[in-house]
Amino acid sequence: MYVGRFVVVGPGIGAYRVSSRSFPNRQVVDRDGALTVGPTPDAPETDNPYIAYNCVREGGDYVVVGNGSQVDPIAEKLDLGYPPRDALAEILLALDYEKDDYDTPRIAGVVGDDEAFIGIVRKDALVVEAVSEPTLVATYEEDDPRAFDLDAETAADAARELYDHEFEHAVCAAAATVDDSVETAFYNGE
Repeated sequence: MYVGRFVVVGPGIGAYRVSSRSFPNRQVVDRDGALTVGPTPDAPETDNPYIAYNCVREGGDYVVVGNGSQVDPIAEKLDLGYPPRDALAEILLALDYEKDDYDTPRIAGVVGDDEAFIGIVRKDALVVEAVSEPTLVATYEEDDPRAFDLDAETAADAARELYDHEFEHAVCAAAATVDDSVETAFYNGE
């Protein structure tokens, strides 16, 4: 099944996977502590504004994971002391779904050491929920949050587990764990 991009978040852990049929030549890189999705060196040039963005970034005592430009302003709100639920809801509502050919939803999660929140803004709804177990939301097909069996305990294991998940067209994955410190990792299918 093709679900597009997806996030999985739970208390202490968050992960994101790029799945793509249209732009598979992408990778995750560490750029000054933020994990950034961008084109590979051999990718064809494009003016599509939705293919390069920070997908994992710290904000306050939290980590934000998501499928687009909403990650940065959510992290900035958290740095200003906003409660995670409010930062997530305000930014998803303000930026709305992507105005591309598919009306692609924006998805994001906020992860703390003992709490997590997941959100999606679709053409027909804004959903933001506190979650107590690993929970998935995707841009297509799985666009309502649901429990997800995530076995990983480290960021590296979470990135690899999402990359290897049975959903179709894996491109790259990134993850973070939050406890006394933040650990990030990514996997580009190498």
